[in-house]
Formats: sequence, C-alpha cells, structure tokens
Amino acid sequence: MRLLRIFNKKVKFSSIRYYSVVRQGFEYVNEDDVNYFKSVLGERNVITDEEELAIVNTDWLKTMKGSSGVLLQPSCPSEVSKVLSYCNSRRLAVVPQGGNTGLVGGSVPIFDEIVLSTKRLNKILSLDPVTGILSCESGCILEALDNKAAEYDLMMPLDLGAKGSCHIGGNVATNAGGIRLLRYGNLHGSILGLEAVLANGERLDMMTTNKKDNTGYDLKHLFVGSEGTLGIITKVAVQCAQRPNSFHVAFLGLESFENVLKTVQSAKQSLNEILSSCEFMDDESMECVTKNLGLRLPIQRHPFYMLLETSGSSSYHDEEKLNDFLEKSFNSGVILDGTLTGEPSKIKDMWALRERIAEGLLRDGYCYKYDVSVPLSKFYDLVTDMRERLGSSVVRCCGYGHLGDGNLHLNLTGEIFDPDVFALIEPYVYERVGDWKGSISAEHGLGYKKRNYIHLSKSQSAISLMQQLKSLLDPNGILNPYKVLPSFK
Repeated sequence: MRLLRIFNKKVKFSSIRYYSVVRQGFEYVNEDDVNYFKSVLGERNVITDEEELAIVNTDWLKTMKGSSGVLLQPSCPSEVSKVLSYCNSRRLAVVPQGGNTGLVGGSVPIFDEIVLSTKRLNKILSLDPVTGILSCESGCILEALDNKAAEYDLMMPLDLGAKGSCHIGGNVATNAGGIRLLRYGNLHGSILGLEAVLANGERLDMMTTNKKDNTGYDLKHLFVGSEGTLGIITKVAVQCAQRPNSFHVAFLGLESFENVLKTVQSAKQSLNEILSSCEFMDDESMECVTKNLGLRLPIQRHPFYMLLETSGSSSYHDEEKLNDFLEKSFNSGVILDGTLTGEPSKIKDMWALRERIAEGLLRDGYCYKYDVSVPLSKFYDLVTDMRERLGSSVVRCCGYGHLGDGNLHLNLTGEIFDPDVFALIEPYVYERVGDWKGSISAEHGLGYKKRNYIHLSKSQSAISLMQQLKSLLDPNGILNPYKVLPSFK
C-alpha cells in the first residue's frame, strides 16, 4: 500500500513552487514498513493521522509543503539506529526534524519522505559546574537547556528568537548563529562532541568533552551544518559560557548607514570585551513591528536603528563604559537619539523590537526571506538595490540583522506569492552576493531553497568533495534528500 497525504491546498507542494524537482527512486512506504516501525517504537509513536502529519509536512513560514504519510518518534539513539538501518535496507527516504523552525525548507519533506522527529530525545545527560560542559540528547529545547545552565550561573552560547521551540540538534545540524555570535562564536567552536547515527544505522560516537583533543580528523565538524544529510545527530556536548551578572541594552537612532558603520567600529573599540550583541534594523523593519504587532519604539523615528547589548561581571563598570561611549557618539553627531537600560523588563521590550520582526513580516502576507553575509561596506546596498528593482511590486522591502558579524536579513513581502516577483529576486540576490564574495547563507543553511546556488559561495572542487562525502556516508541517499547539495544535471 502506498501512503500519500495531501495537505492545505493553499500551499503548493515544495517540489513545484520554487523549481521543479523529480522524485528520486526511493521505495514507497507500505503496511509492512509501518508494522515494523510500530514493533520498534510502539504503536503510539508511529503517526499516520492526517492532522498531525499536516504540521510536520509544512514549514514555519508556511511556504514549504511535503506529502509524508508517516511520522516516527524514537525515544533513544538505539531506536534511531534500528529505524535507519531498516530504511536504508529498504531505500526509504527519511527527513530528520527537530523543532521545525528552519527557514530554508531543510526540515520538511519535498515528496513523501518519512519524517523522523527528535522531540522524544529530550534528556539532559549531565552538566559539569566546574568545566561548564553540558551533555544532552538532540531533542532538548534550547531554552530548556539555558534554564538548566542558569541553575549553575552558566548560559548556552547560542540565543535565537526561536529558542522556545527549536531543538539543540537542529541548531547544531544547521550551525545556527543567533544574536550573540559576536561574543561567543559559532557552534563549531562551542560543540565539543556529538553522537550521530549514520544512514546504515551505525552509531558514530564522538561524545568527547575534552576541550583539547588533537587525535586525527575532527569528524564532528562534518555534522555541524550538514543539515541531516550525513547522519542524524542524537547527542551533543556543549561548552556553556559563564552567565554574566549584568546586562545593558542601548537602542539608538541614526541618520545614515555611514554613521551606522562608524558606530559599529567605535562600539567594538570602546566596549570591547563587554559587547555581546550589535544588531541593526532599518526604519521599514521597525514600521513593520509597530504597525503589524503594535510594539512601541522607545525613541523617535529615524532612518536607521541599532541595538547594542553589553554583558559582564560588574554593572557599574559596564554602565560607565556604555555611558562614556554614548556620550562621545552623541557629541560627535554620529548618533542622533538613544536610550539605555539595565532593567530586565525594558531589555526584553527592546529585544522584542528586533526578535519579532520575522513574525511581523508574516502579517503582510507572503515573505521572501534572504539570509546572507556581505562585506560591511556593501551591507545595506543590497536593500536599496532591491527597492529600486522591485518598486511597488512588493508591499515591503527591509533589512536588519547581526551587524557585528556581517549577517544581513533581507526581507521582501507581498500579499501572496508571485512567480513574477520571485523571478526578479532569484537568482539576482544570490548573484549580487556572489559578486561581492559574500555567502548566500550566513546562518539559516541551504536546505531546499538555496542548494542550487551553492556554487556562488563555494568552488566546484569543494562541492565535488561534499558530494563524495555524501556518497560515502549515505550511498543510497536516503538522508534528507533534495537538500544542501545541488541537483545533478
């Protein structure tokens, strides 16, 4: 029996919405397969109900949709191993899924691939208060891990707007960046060890907690950012950071992007070791959250805004450095307006203006989202360029992002998805980024939406080696097919 479901007819299937892709020669799930999965996972953890499947077949943005007829919910790595071994022998394609908060179509099926959820892999295994190393299973929610770390005056080195629902395994699989990468670096530096289950069911144990381990190839880095195409991450060991005693946030208004760049440079010089975030928003972004979500700006309207966060061990010391920096910036005319706070409730309100932009954009209708890294000298050029190119064919064109590490989020909205508008955006946006030697994906990954543009950021020799690694670790190609690597022509 072939299991196939159709969901939400308002959303076209992913296989035809962005570009046509042909289903590969995988087998279809039948009743014998379902019965085997039930014997391993228990009947209640093999889901075939249409309503439940509709959720895991659709991405957070409601722009991607698959037609999977089976959702599997293993509770331990050994169950993941048994499932993958079976699927590999049967050539059944599998999509690993955590919190399903991705933005590039990496966590949902393109056709009828089996969805394997990690939500029941949610055990915290250990937390060493001396070293600050936390070991856990991959289905743990990021915010829950941070709350656990807080009990020991520690914090997770990663902070995202989706922290209340995203899974640490998904964070690692996509090498998620977040708002404090400037201070704590990316996950390649924070992940000390991990366990992954390969396509053939083999459990690859790399769960070391040694900060220094110079013994052969560091294989865990293959899985950080691989988006579930090389193996399914089941455990991770994370180096937590010491939780600061004080936080301060400054919300600033500026007249020009030139002054934004001057502020970035002076903030890094003046605030140095206490600077934890340096965020940028244009006026169109702020107009979106104030109009669509009813949030209020703490200062007057300006063409550009910055949000600076400091964190350290001494509130007095940090506030003094911030005040000195702000006074010099105001006196020089670089900053026109601003407000500073150390009160937790006000800090939360200011961060909401930045973190809820993505939510506000969805209220416009359809959102074309782009996450790129570009030289700071070109950071805002892409936004102005696209405004001129698209004009009134879009509702909104705005730019915001992690200015401290050159990560721009370019967003364009329309009432509905328009193929003609889409054709004006892609591949033009990616080609412009490629011309500037930037990256077409700064932190969201490639997933399904960006995979055929990887050549604009990576050499052909590098892509060929990636394809060889994929063939070596997953010779039947069952793990998250149609993602990350380009289509064969």
